Amino acid sequence: MGLDLRKLDHLVAVAEEGSFTRAAARLHISQQALSTSIRALEREVGVELLDRDTTGVTVRPAGQALVDDARVLHGITRSALHRARRIGRGERETLRIGHTPAVTGDEVTALLRQTHATHPDLSTEVNQRYPAELTRQLLDGDLDLGLCRAMSPAHGLIRATLLRQRLHIAVAADHRLAGRDTVRLAELADEDIVVWGRPDSSGYTDLLLDLCRTAGFEPRARRNPIQGTPPITAVLGTGHVAFVTAQPGPSAHDDVVVVRLEPPAHVPLQALWPEHTSNDARTTFLTTFT
Repeated sequence: MGLDLRKLDHLVAVAEEGSFTRAAARLHISQQALSTSIRALEREVGVELLDRDTTGVTVRPAGQALVDDARVLHGITRSALHRARRIGRGERETLRIGHTPAVTGDEVTALLRQTHATHPDLSTEVNQRYPAELTRQLLDGDLDLGLCRAMSPAHGLIRATLLRQRLHIAVAADHRLAGRDTVRLAELADEDIVVWGRPDSSGYTDLLLDLCRTAGFEPRARRNPIQGTPPITAVLGTGHVAFVTAQPGPSAHDDVVVVRLEPPAHVPLQALWPEHTSNDARTTFLTTFT
């Protein structure tokens, strides 16, 4: 049995809008046509997908499962079309990479430099994306690869660890710890620690805070008010400290100092990509590290 992708589009719209009226307006079709399409889809699947009442629409578990799979299917379809058109036109394959703010541009450049050492013809396009946007664009087929730290892969995505990097501490040049050669993790108990994601909603933030708890203290986390900036610069003008993967020494025009953290702690740099899609450039990149 095949599924009509157009009907799946209709289901996704209703699920996202929570209303047949709003979904019909979004899809530029009549509400009656939308309702008929959803009823037909339910008959094809053999179970009810939505609960309808006077207050709106609630997606049933079976409906949510189909919505999740529909997003994956559409991404696979778009990737397949993009690949076929590129091959048919004789165009060069470009690896479209997105990375979260937790992975710096310098780190991405280092990964690409290592890949280009053995694959100099690899063409890439790199842009920073926030985690939710990164996930959406991977599923939609707009990106081929995502680079992140401790992000849980959404349904339809695969995650692999490329390497593990040692953590250090960044502080402003006038901070009391700036003159130290090393800092022990337990010494941060009295410090405000800059994080980017909200605790309990960011895998990387939770990983960093759990390191502090393992060292015997409850961390005082402060979310960076300027999102998207490099981790090193977050300590400027705040008096806070930040976990970074940069090498120890002066940084940011000597306004920041990176101090070696003891005992050694490491964090993953990971790749995400859509399952069931083909991309030779991505395979080339991944096999350099995995």
